[in-house]
Amino acid sequence: MDWAAALSDLRQWITDNFGESPQDLKLWERALTHASRGDVHYERLEFLGDRVLGLAMAEWLFEEFPDEPEGALSKRLNALVSGIVCADIAREIGVQAHLRLGKQARDDGASDSDNILGDVMEALLGTLFRERGLDPARAVVRRLWASRLHAEAVAPQHPKSALQEWAAANNRKPPVYEVVDRSGPGHAPRFTIRVTIPKLAEAVADGGSKQEAETDAARTLLKELTAAAPKRKKG
Repeated sequence: MDWAAALSDLRQWITDNFGESPQDLKLWERALTHASRGDVHYERLEFLGDRVLGLAMAEWLFEEFPDEPEGALSKRLNALVSGIVCADIAREIGVQAHLRLGKQARDDGASDSDNILGDVMEALLGTLFRERGLDPARAVVRRLWASRLHAEAVAPQHPKSALQEWAAANNRKPPVYEVVDRSGPGHAPRFTIRVTIPKLAEAVADGGSKQEAETDAARTLLKELTAAAPKRKKG
């Protein structure tokens, strides 16, 4: 595909997924450009888009769950705006075909990185907000996240919070997280995290960010502790 055709394809993709033809195509290109390509990249737009998504989602949850307290709404919000969910939505709308990466980053598999795809999804929302304001951004969030809003009948508990509550309820010290290993290039790191309930149990997990690895480690340990609880009680 030549340069003109690629730009036409990008313009059409933006129109199909974000409602209107872009006013400033270079701004959208920036939202799709990783730092491995140079100094002009998506990070500032990601910063903005993160706040746009948070506001749009908080407003939506406030409307859709009128009887839930603040704590439950916060759990829903955290789950729905997580990097993994943003990355999944980016995949669903075909972001990978338009992602602009440096050669090394592409060779390292960055085009399928949850971290990068999640960040780009937020950057695209930031771009939409810059061009057209909050109402169109809100409409896109509600359309793209629609199937996920009511997926959980009960507000989901974040694994790290649930593990901490388990420890407190069972008179144990709070969980301790430590980095066991960090590998991979700067644009696509891998973290291995160990979580320990002192003098009781531990679990290890890895992920593309410390937060992701900590979450998976907490989920694994909580599952083990919950499964073992009746046996511990009998013993």
